[in-house]
Amino acid sequence: MNESMYAVVFDCGDAAKLAQFWSATLNKPLDGDASADFASIGLNDTASKGPGLMFNKVPEGKSGKNRVHLDLTSADLDATVQRLMELGANKGDEYSEGGSRWVTLADPEGNEFDVVAG
Repeated sequence: MNESMYAVVFDCGDAAKLAQFWSATLNKPLDGDASADFASIGLNDTASKGPGLMFNKVPEGKSGKNRVHLDLTSADLDATVQRLMELGANKGDEYSEGGSRWVTLADPEGNEFDVVAG
């Protein structure tokens, strides 16, 4: 068997809206037919490296801290954090540890992710 990662899936209240945030964040287009119930990024892009992102509408809201989160890298951490906040992210704590610097943010539905200085 040869398993590979297909997608990271977000449960959310509005799939199209959350997918639009991540599309702008990653500068990748939405796949066709995005709706409030389901949307995706990069599932049909064979040239793309890494897994796609899927967004599924669920009835319950987020509760508690994410057990899995995305880490993004940026050559200009402060500018990236500012841009993501303008897109609708909420800034959390800043960290500097072991020679690395990163900021934790939350997307518009509260899913935490980090931006690491790279």
